[in-house]
Amino acid sequence: MIRKALLWSAASLLVGVMTPSAHAAEKVVNLYDWSDYLDPSVIDDFTKDTGIKVVYDVFDSNEILETKLLTGGSGYDVVVPSASFLARQVEAGVFQKLDRSKLPNIANMWHVIEQRTAKYDPDNQYSVNYMWGTVGLGYNTSKIKAALGVDRLDSWDFFFDPEKLKKLAKCGVYVVDSPTEILPITMNYLGLNPESTSPEDFDKAEEAFMRIRPDIRKIESSQYLTLWRTATSA
Repeated sequence: MIRKALLWSAASLLVGVMTPSAHAAEKVVNLYDWSDYLDPSVIDDFTKDTGIKVVYDVFDSNEILETKLLTGGSGYDVVVPSASFLARQVEAGVFQKLDRSKLPNIANMWHVIEQRTAKYDPDNQYSVNYMWGTVGLGYNTSKIKAALGVDRLDSWDFFFDPEKLKKLAKCGVYVVDSPTEILPITMNYLGLNPESTSPEDFDKAEEAFMRIRPDIRKIESSQYLTLWRTATSA
């Protein structure tokens, strides 16, 4: 049995990329998204409803996406970066402004999230929030019970305490490859401001993470759902 404790917020946004030519004649949209973010049936339904083919590629880190965008000529029409990467990309001029008159459902967006994403994209001129959620602890309850004698993990202490994590190491501990999410989580655990930009706070967070690094099997963002389903990780 898998459980997930939701403890930290994040947001991903749909943005239109400034490309040399449109695909109106071909009726093709090139979409670049995170793996496991979109049910294939949604693409099928979209094509049936519009006649537009979707070429769907996936990435597993913001850095990969940003490299392609800033290099230029990515060939993608719509991409899904995390909010924290958006400001630099907007400033670089890689996105096309949205024609909000053609997007009537924007009126149904939750204004609280729009206010948050506006910190990265003023007035949300280039982006629409695709999803927002949390980063937390996902685990196999039977393995946790065997390793620690508990039924659930209800604190980040199970992750950041080296002695506790060492007991879970044999189960297979994986961490999402996203510094913009892991760093604030670490700072929050240490009682620091998770939005701090202080070099001293960065150093403290690095020290805390490096103490547990030996017991982390892998840092990645594309396999954890499969690992949970096959029960090969804690």
